[in-house]
Amino acid sequence: MDTLKNRRVLIVEDEEADRMLLASYLQQQGCQVFYANDGLHGIEQARILQPDIILMDSEMPRCNGRDACKVIAQDPRTQHIPVIFISGMTSSEQRVRGLLAGAVDYIDKPFAFSEVKLRLVIHLKNRPNLVQHSPDSATEPLPITLLPTNNRHAILFHNARTHLLTSLATTLPMSELEKLTRSNSKHLNMAFKVCAGVTVYEYLREERMKEAKALLQQTPLAIQDIAYEIGFTDSANFATAFKDRFGLAPRAFRQKTN
Repeated sequence: MDTLKNRRVLIVEDEEADRMLLASYLQQQGCQVFYANDGLHGIEQARILQPDIILMDSEMPRCNGRDACKVIAQDPRTQHIPVIFISGMTSSEQRVRGLLAGAVDYIDKPFAFSEVKLRLVIHLKNRPNLVQHSPDSATEPLPITLLPTNNRHAILFHNARTHLLTSLATTLPMSELEKLTRSNSKHLNMAFKVCAGVTVYEYLREERMKEAKALLQQTPLAIQDIAYEIGFTDSANFATAFKDRFGLAPRAFRQKTN
């Protein structure tokens, strides 16, 4: 079943263990794996990443899967993306509520990976893989892909990423990140290199640029406010960094995209 090769799968799941299990399996199938840890983050990632399919837990804090699915299904930017709920709640009423929210299918927990693969193939087999042909691929942010790795690196990467991205407006010192993850800078940078291809703070910089791009495209926020929102105290430095990354200054990028 080569249908899954190079497919972009967004996992929206608040449980670290479940994310890890799915991500590890889907990588073995050749998928590019992305993730979000609650419904609101899932909506943002769906808009920015444009995945081929979304696997979403139905019960999560901040924003549950059903509410997030409704937003994704009604947004012109994401309504074409199929959503499959992953849940341990299997009553017929709960399934109906999920399907009414816009989901195309359900996968029960604990996972049977043969079923996961089959259901993904069913919903992707007639959908073209357009990612490789995107005209804007040269300017897209680096994907948050999970490269083949052992569990130790992947767990450390996910743990550190959660703390690192809690607020893009502040830069978590390495010493604090070491304490929070009970690791050290060498192991942290190794985990990020293995899982994302970059060091810890290169990864943070890319996340900030990705968020800046989304804010410029989707909000009327002033450029200076966007700079502060992602951790730049000087809007000129932000403009320089953004131009280095995307080839256009923030103002010119906003004019072009709008």
